[in-house]
Amino acid sequence: MKWERLLSRGRFGDNPGFIPTQVTRSEFEVDYDRIIFSSPFRNLQDKTQVFPLPEQAFVHTRLTHSLEVSSVGRSLGKSAGEMLLEKYPQLSNTGITPFEIGAIVAAAALTHDIGNPPFGHAGEEAISDFFKFHPSGKCWESHVRTEQLADLQNFEGNAQGFRMLVSKQFGLKLTYATLATFTKYPRPSMIAHRDIARKSQKKYGFFINQLADFEQMGAVLGMEKSSPECWYRHPLAFLVEAADDICYSIIDLEDGCTLGLVSFEETVKLLAPILKDKLDPNKLKEPRTEAQNLGALRALAIGELIGECVEVFGNYEESMCKGNFDKALTDIIPSAKALKKITEVSVEKIYRSQIVLEKEAAGFQVLEGLLEVFSKALYHQFYDLENFSGQDKSILRLLPADFPLKGWGAEVNPYPMLRSLVDFISGMTDKYALNLYRRVKGISFPGS
Repeated sequence: MKWERLLSRGRFGDNPGFIPTQVTRSEFEVDYDRIIFSSPFRNLQDKTQVFPLPEQAFVHTRLTHSLEVSSVGRSLGKSAGEMLLEKYPQLSNTGITPFEIGAIVAAAALTHDIGNPPFGHAGEEAISDFFKFHPSGKCWESHVRTEQLADLQNFEGNAQGFRMLVSKQFGLKLTYATLATFTKYPRPSMIAHRDIARKSQKKYGFFINQLADFEQMGAVLGMEKSSPECWYRHPLAFLVEAADDICYSIIDLEDGCTLGLVSFEETVKLLAPILKDKLDPNKLKEPRTEAQNLGALRALAIGELIGECVEVFGNYEESMCKGNFDKALTDIIPSAKALKKITEVSVEKIYRSQIVLEKEAAGFQVLEGLLEVFSKALYHQFYDLENFSGQDKSILRLLPADFPLKGWGAEVNPYPMLRSLVDFISGMTDKYALNLYRRVKGISFPGS
């Protein structure tokens, strides 16, 4: 794969020979601005990061997490861009600058969680389980194709994100380079063989009805394939992944410490191998508060990890372009062992804390309940008319005004309609999903 093509400024719908007209902003900065002002991005302010519906201002939501990942991504991209332009001076002939490469990574990182449903990863599993196990989800099995069923029974926030980013509904029309950099898992859900040694095949990155979009993007950027069904990652996707890994490792630990789930002393001990000689115990004493010390340690740790990831990226970027490298950068940097230990402690003391487990349990109930009432009503109207009730009619009136409620029937594949239903449910904020669930189940009433 060639950097000249991988950094293309083209977009879906552009005419051949398109020349950017922006003067004050690069095409990739336009991407960033479009994302910032989009409704799916705004909704992240009320989606769980780790701790549910937090009352404390210091606990991160998906929105603050995404902004921080984007900030780290920009630093990674800019530093990597400086290295690339020094190594490949011919790139400067295309007008590409380190700032533009930083902008690509920043924009892609900003969207890395945009497809996540309410209630975090528990929400993803709840949607999958509904179509796998619930009678109102399993009833669709005979009406859709095998590869479409694989999409429904294995909901993936990354694929939902790609769908949203290329959807005309939101009008983002991002550059191919930003979309490819966003895509950590460049394959569909159902493939003949999965290479477990390749990190990019661990999950999938687009639904089957976005295959044509992904093929078009890949062709423009010159993305090569590792098999007939799987592509190699865009090299900058490794930087987005690293930015996310850095932020959730360090900042989830900071949140856990602030909430008292991990002691300050243990937090310092966990960060010490990353900070090395930058850790000065004398600076952790009064009059600085514990919160101030946490902030300083977090900033130092993130800065150190950025430097390590950029160095490893520089060592392996040629292998990435050939498709020979397929690991997480944070798994092979000098601080990899320290990050692994942080993850182990976070799993034990943070991700399995009572408050988080209660949130996950509630998420399963809420999303299953919402999918049940809407899915059953849709099935009754179009595929089991004898059981189409007044209750079903009332439920369907709660769907969005643009929901496709025409053209379905026994001989029509309902996959596009089900995709729209999952769009509706997965796009909800935590609080909206909870409130709507209470109302459709008769637990509470509007205005109460």
